[in-house]
Amino acid sequence: MGKNLTKRDEDYSKWYNELVVKADLAENSGVRGCMVIKPYGYAIWEKMQAGLDKMFKETGHENAYFPLFIPKSYLSKEASHVEGFAKECAVVTHYRLKNSDDGSEIIVDEDAKLEEELIVRPTSETIIWDTYRRWVQSYRDLPLLINQWANVVRWEMRTRLFLRTAEFLWQEGHTAHATEKEAIEEAEQMMHVYATFAEEHMAVPVIKGLKTESERFAGAIETYCIEALMQDGKALQAGTSHFLGQNFAKAFDVKFANKEGQKDFVWATSWGVSTRLMGALVMTHSDDNGLVLPPKLAPIQVVIVPIYKGLEQLDIISEKIKPLVKELRSKGISVKFDNRDTHKPGFKFNEYELKGVPIRLAVGQRDLENGTYEIARRDTLKKEIVAAGDVIEKIEYLMEDIQKNIYQKAFDYRKEHITEVDSYESFKKVLEEKGGFISAYWDGTTETEDRIKKETKATIRCVPIDVEKKEGKCMVTGKNAPYRVLFAKAY
Repeated sequence: MGKNLTKRDEDYSKWYNELVVKADLAENSGVRGCMVIKPYGYAIWEKMQAGLDKMFKETGHENAYFPLFIPKSYLSKEASHVEGFAKECAVVTHYRLKNSDDGSEIIVDEDAKLEEELIVRPTSETIIWDTYRRWVQSYRDLPLLINQWANVVRWEMRTRLFLRTAEFLWQEGHTAHATEKEAIEEAEQMMHVYATFAEEHMAVPVIKGLKTESERFAGAIETYCIEALMQDGKALQAGTSHFLGQNFAKAFDVKFANKEGQKDFVWATSWGVSTRLMGALVMTHSDDNGLVLPPKLAPIQVVIVPIYKGLEQLDIISEKIKPLVKELRSKGISVKFDNRDTHKPGFKFNEYELKGVPIRLAVGQRDLENGTYEIARRDTLKKEIVAAGDVIEKIEYLMEDIQKNIYQKAFDYRKEHITEVDSYESFKKVLEEKGGFISAYWDGTTETEDRIKKETKATIRCVPIDVEKKEGKCMVTGKNAPYRVLFAKAY
């Protein structure tokens, strides 16, 4: 199975596009801008879902489901929200088709026009807050901690598998609280949940921070984010959590009676991550040979490839390997014994390397006689011979070590690609020659932010929250600046 992948240093974008398709993660569909997530790719997404869903429930959240369609009038109720999404909305105007008069085609039935157009949800704040009005009456109904796993549509003109598609899968949390303090704590908590998931499950180091006013979610008072760095030096926003204040509660008249019996508007948050995480996973760890997957998210954690001559030998190996497969599965390790007789071992080695399977065992007749296995790890491509009695312990060790190793490799890359600059000239030079995150002073004005974006295509990714804040001078205007922010070119 020839990989023939474009090298990352030749054309990173082309490498990514080829890898997503060749590794059987996804492909473009017959609908422009939409993708088909293939079983192997969806299996990774299912593991992401399972990990995140467990974390959500451990923090008190429940899952629900809300309609795909949103009446246009709902979207209009929160001014900044509709302004932020108006240009990305797909709109349903009719509810029926009919045959043309000559019977040659199906056309829209002009007599079936909807009284009010429906928006295919780009996000669900408006339909959910209309619902919450009926759910919330008293402080006893709060906090309301709801999450939804769903698909959304944002009409994108330039699409790329997983990173930016017209339709994508995600989760969106929407919560209501009695006090401003509780809502802010919720928004911050979910940012930390996302960061923990990214680092401990995806092995992707992230920077936690706040978005600037121009980069905030439409309708938010504050947007918290986690930012990751890809191997080409570009940033990727991996998750966001928004403190919405009382904006949506006021727009949809969601009030509650507090303990004193007085009526007040609830305080809100929303937060979400999407299948964009799949793109982050691919671009953070993978190499010129294919995917490199963290064991915690790999659909197949261990693959066993038999080396044999003739079907009789294959049958013997298959029988001998059953106890090992059974024991690995009993420990919660996903293992595949590839006994296909239609492909040679070399093809299989290539295939599982391309698909990023963390651990590969090879076993032949001689190995059975010697009581050994050949073990190869995907992250370093190193091989070693391990005694059969030690193989379970070795696999358990490698599962942890590979997870740690690929995180550390990504962390070291990010560390090497965070550069402090004090002048605009240095900023532009680093941006072009090195890339990565650039830490620089900014005077806090939208005008300066827009100028930098227009002249360099770099944006402020976040105001980091885990670093000491010191005053300085803006690299562009020389005006006083309260702290450094992180810039980067981004996906």
